[in-house]
Amino acid sequence: MNKQSLAEAVHAKIGGTKVQAEQAVDTAIDTITSALKNGDEVSVAGLGIFSVKQRAARQARNPRTGETLQVPAMKVPKFRAAKALKEAVK
Repeated sequence: MNKQSLAEAVHAKIGGTKVQAEQAVDTAIDTITSALKNGDEVSVAGLGIFSVKQRAARQARNPRTGETLQVPAMKVPKFRAAKALKEAVK
């Protein structure tokens, strides 16, 4: 499933126009993204928790040349699935 098929599923469920369904999906994704940019945690009941994790700087190795590289510290998105989602997938 991709973003377009998700918008089509929203359109089939709530009606309206396909443009409105696409806007609803875009708004949800943009809202989650902006909250994560601000360092907030987003919890969606029955789905899970989106959060931001700080990854420390580390040494890595280029597999082709064997050269050691310095990978800088960075923030990465993290998702923890809710119990209901885990049970539904089983």
